[in-house]
Amino acid sequence: MLTTAHTLLLVIDVQGKLADLAWRAETIQKNVGTLIDGAKVLGIPMVATEQYPKGLGSTIPSIIEKLDGARVIEKDSFSCCANYDFEVMLTEMHKTDIIVCGIETHVCVYQTVRDLLALGYNVHLVTDAVSSRTEENWKLGVRNCEKLGAKLTGVEMLLFELLRVSGSDQFKAISKLVK
Repeated sequence: MLTTAHTLLLVIDVQGKLADLAWRAETIQKNVGTLIDGAKVLGIPMVATEQYPKGLGSTIPSIIEKLDGARVIEKDSFSCCANYDFEVMLTEMHKTDIIVCGIETHVCVYQTVRDLLALGYNVHLVTDAVSSRTEENWKLGVRNCEKLGAKLTGVEMLLFELLRVSGSDQFKAISKLVK
C-alpha cells in the first residue's frame, strides 16, 4: 500500500535541452510541476537529478523553483542508482516506494526504474509525467518498465491514492492542483 511516510518523489533530468525536446514537452513540464506541488502538500520528500548539466543544461526554471531547495544530484550515469551520491541518499532516507517522473523514458528513466526494482523498491512510474524525444521511445520505455514490475500510474491517480480521503485541507489543495 502506497503511503506518504514511505514514499520519495524522484524527478529525473527535467533539464535544458532535454525538457524542450521532449514529446509533449509542455504537458510533461506541467505534470511534473503538479507532482512536485502535490508532494509538498503531502509532505513527501523529493530529489532531482541532472544528466551532464554542463552539456544539457540545468533543471528548467519552472521545475527548480517548485523543488524549493530539494536536493539536486548531478550524474553522468544514465541510471540514478549508478551514482554514489544518489545511492547514499536513497539508503539514508529509508523509503520503500519511489515515484518516478522525468526524461527520457527509454534511457535514464528506464535504467533507473530497472535498478530500483532490482534493489527491492516499489516503483511507481507516472506515465503522464515522463517523456522521450519521440512518442515511440516513450511507449517503449513505459512498456519495458511495466514488464519489469513498475506500477503504472498518472498524476491525478497517484495524488489521490496518497491522499486516501476527502474533506481535509490537503484534499482541497490537491483538488485545486489537478483541476
